[in-house]
Amino acid sequence: MPRHEQTTDLGTERSVVTSAPEPTDGSEQPRRRRRWRRVALISLVVVLLLGGGAVIAGGLYLRSVESDIDRVDAFEDVPVESRPEPVAKGAMNIMILGSDSRDPENSGGSRSDTIILAHLPKDRSSAQLISIPRDTWVPVPKSKNGHGGRDAKINAAYAWGGVPLMVQTVEKFTSVRIDHVAMVDFAGFKEIVDALGGIEVDVEKGFTTKYSLSGSRTFPAGPQTMDGAAALDYARERHAFADGDFARIRHQQQVIKAILDKAATGGVLANPGKLNSFVKATASAVAVDESMSLVDFAMELRGLRGGNLAFFTCPSKGTGRVGSESVVFADTAKAKVLFNAVRNDAVPEILAAGK
Repeated sequence: MPRHEQTTDLGTERSVVTSAPEPTDGSEQPRRRRRWRRVALISLVVVLLLGGGAVIAGGLYLRSVESDIDRVDAFEDVPVESRPEPVAKGAMNIMILGSDSRDPENSGGSRSDTIILAHLPKDRSSAQLISIPRDTWVPVPKSKNGHGGRDAKINAAYAWGGVPLMVQTVEKFTSVRIDHVAMVDFAGFKEIVDALGGIEVDVEKGFTTKYSLSGSRTFPAGPQTMDGAAALDYARERHAFADGDFARIRHQQQVIKAILDKAATGGVLANPGKLNSFVKATASAVAVDESMSLVDFAMELRGLRGGNLAFFTCPSKGTGRVGSESVVFADTAKAKVLFNAVRNDAVPEILAAGK
């Protein structure tokens, strides 16, 4: 997969998707049924963003599982008076949240390692995905249970008040109205990649992982084919790099782009049987807000292609410390330009202008 990285004054183009830990209900059989009924968000991205007749087939499949998708009350405790007003009528903004429930470092479930604001313009001719580093230092509103009400790392909002407080925090930080929320587990990368028969990734700099499924794995520099386990190790590693989580964001985006490329060229989307197997091969949980219709979403995006995607990371001034915490300081001036473009449905225009 060719590396997709275009540097602008607003940050570096990149990509991401998110995850929530798999719930346990104490029953093996119900859990197995629920896993088969769920559609991993990464599979949805492939189905929804590559368009054409395959999306129609995907839409038929989605209709069969729509009622079984897990739903989350994303906006129930979000005060209406605190929310930004929608500016661009017809555009859509989706907050994607997630973590990696199988990450050796993840000993708890109440955190969100990945935060993406996905913007779909009114004409649905493109999509922009903006990653917000999890350690970004922001004001977190006070939650219903009294937590927050102070500056903290942005992912603390999820631990303190779940999805509703995360919605409030991201809206306060970006001034962008969030229309929908999706949650996914990055561990689903493994099953998705294996269902595709592997993906091609160009490793920019060789490294050895410090935390992986196998304990340690070495990635030489250059193009290579990765199976699911290798792709998951590649996408989750951060300790091997001086820029830590920023490197992990880049690699997650590379893997997502590689999955899109392989699905588009490997006959998956053109074959309903393969499409069905591909979607069902993902064992990771996904949940969306109560008002999101996956069928309608698929039909709206049926003309979108992988080449119409743009990936960003929220502009930052680098890392530092606040007390005992290592944090990321947002470049608020540049971030304001980017998020204002999202609010006004003008991101393609600022890209074309090179701003």
